[in-house]
Amino acid sequence: MAGQDTKQTIFISAAEPSADRHCAALILALKQTKRDLEFVGIGGPKMAEAGCTLIENPVGRAAMTYNAFAHVSHYYRLIKKVAKFLAISKPNLVIVCDSPAFNFHIAKAAKKSGIKTLFYVAPQLWAWAPWRIGKLRKYCDKLCCLLPFEQEWFTSRGVPAEFVGNPLLDGLTQSDLNRAKRDYRNFNPANAKIAIVPGSRPAEVGTLWRPMQQIAIALRKRYPNAAFTTVAVDEATRGALDSTRLMGFRTDYSIDSVYQTARSSDFALVASGSATLQVASAGCPMVIMYQTNPSLWHLFGRWLVTTKYLSLVNILAGKELVPEFMPYFRSIEPIIEKVKNLLEDKARLAQTNSELLALVGPLATKKAGSVVAQIATSMLP
Repeated sequence: MAGQDTKQTIFISAAEPSADRHCAALILALKQTKRDLEFVGIGGPKMAEAGCTLIENPVGRAAMTYNAFAHVSHYYRLIKKVAKFLAISKPNLVIVCDSPAFNFHIAKAAKKSGIKTLFYVAPQLWAWAPWRIGKLRKYCDKLCCLLPFEQEWFTSRGVPAEFVGNPLLDGLTQSDLNRAKRDYRNFNPANAKIAIVPGSRPAEVGTLWRPMQQIAIALRKRYPNAAFTTVAVDEATRGALDSTRLMGFRTDYSIDSVYQTARSSDFALVASGSATLQVASAGCPMVIMYQTNPSLWHLFGRWLVTTKYLSLVNILAGKELVPEFMPYFRSIEPIIEKVKNLLEDKARLAQTNSELLALVGPLATKKAGSVVAQIATSMLP
């Protein structure tokens, strides 16, 4: 059995841009430990830059492609490739990050090869399809939770879990939160700075980018001096967004900078997901959007979802702290009217700013990268 003085291998699986970012930070944190480690896996450019040898990069495909169904065969082949690699190479630990539909298969392959597996980012079974807990218990040796309440939820159901903080907030300090406190007394919606965050997953961008542009165009008619900044996960996504820009929509672009863009904005249109916490940490009032197939939602979705609220911000707040349109089907008019009402309500904007900052404060008490690195090294032989 390998000891601490022997080089050990950690295999890491990240299938999308946010996971690539989280795992790159984790690799850097693991390099700060006293273990002699090497890293191999599937991921993107950030992991490679951090020192991980990639056997394949699915992240670029995830960022560029809007039709996931067209690539089922690719991911099936990739799962088989990883399973073969794990069986032959026998790394000392497997870490899978987010993307449960894909990474459950990687964890299953690791279990078959007798390798311990750490899940980084808990699948949101508490929100929908909780019967998958049996699969998680079977394949997960340790679960790292990004939300405080998840630790008790999973532990009580037989999954070893620990709240590790949120990697998106790793650099956040109390001083940052204090500086994000805003004074809206002199705010003029005619000159509003509005952030647009259409998400990083192809499905999100494919369904939200056009309606977000339409909302922006409508807002410009009422507020002609309003300025928009769109956050793209990378340059390739920026190019895809700009190539599908609607006539009459004007925006600046910012790359991989949700927090910074939200800090300099008065309001935001945000795709549901982890980006909402980054916007919240900037104290920026927002409207959260999500879209899905209406037929599938009415047949299955509304019965599978078990939470009163659907966005992370409102789930953590236990109330509708920010408006969520999840999903919307027929019209963007209610969203436009809601945004107008909020932009013209200074008291509501100030209250939302204060409550968002109070909400994210407890999430920033731990540095996720360092905590997960400690857990990972404790799992090594």
